[in-house]
Amino acid sequence: MTPPASHPAPSAARHKREADKLAKRLRHQVGKAIADFGMIEDGDKVMVCLSGGKDSYTLLDVLLQLQKKAPVRFSITAVNLDQKQPGFPEHVLPEYLRSLGVDFHILEQDTYSVVSRVIPEGKTMCSLCSRLRRGALYTHAAQHGFTKIALGHHRDDMVATFFLNLFFHAKLSGMPPKLLSDDGKHVVIRPLAYVRESDIEAYAAAKGFPIIPCNLCGSQENLQRKQVKKMLAQWEKESPGRIETIARALGDIRPSQLADPKLFDFLALGRRSDAALPDAHAWLAGAPADPEPIPLALHPVRNHDGLDILKS
Repeated sequence: MTPPASHPAPSAARHKREADKLAKRLRHQVGKAIADFGMIEDGDKVMVCLSGGKDSYTLLDVLLQLQKKAPVRFSITAVNLDQKQPGFPEHVLPEYLRSLGVDFHILEQDTYSVVSRVIPEGKTMCSLCSRLRRGALYTHAAQHGFTKIALGHHRDDMVATFFLNLFFHAKLSGMPPKLLSDDGKHVVIRPLAYVRESDIEAYAAAKGFPIIPCNLCGSQENLQRKQVKKMLAQWEKESPGRIETIARALGDIRPSQLADPKLFDFLALGRRSDAALPDAHAWLAGAPADPEPIPLALHPVRNHDGLDILKS
């Protein structure tokens, strides 16, 4: 029996309930990340970096929703860097942002030509491209007085970055939810720190965001990050929930259970107050310590009366 025209079809109603549930979960996760790490304060001017991908669209959309009911007042400006990639649809983002009524600015900087000229064909472009893009965005933030720079990195990005640094750079570090730039001038926040990529994909599809693919680096198949993502996808397939466990572990660090003497005072651990500190040079050189005088052995000797006496 066909349902009345005034009521949505059962499948449409179900999809709407699922979309509403997903949106609520994302708002909760983003709100929790903002609160946990103190990402946004009263009076902040937040610059949301919008690339045209699913992550940054989702970030902007959720922040706009939270802004209406947030316990603090803050402004949002969407900023996109037009890197002059061939075929880049320049009209898409301005049209979308105008439809939202959100404040926005489009930066224009031909980083594509620079990257294409400097990086040999077949080599990874991401590192240089990222540095140039970051420089342009930081400069704009400083010129316009933005107090926070919001990026669209999500939970899976943070886990992948941890393994990238582990496997290829021999260090335990990752992509923090909040950081101070190297020059100390900018606070970068990642409000999607608790959000799964699969949820972002579903949310972007439900919202119908006008996705703009990155033709500069998106076509490079042999990236280290893609290798790590493939590994993580296989892990998640074999053991569902593993990525979430790893993500939680990144927030539960035990310095005394690792091996970095800069983070934990191993020298003081179990040390006797009167014991000298170890001399690394001596250990490496194999130099023996100054020997203490060893007393001569004492041996029992029988005297003429048949009694034992000690004699050296």
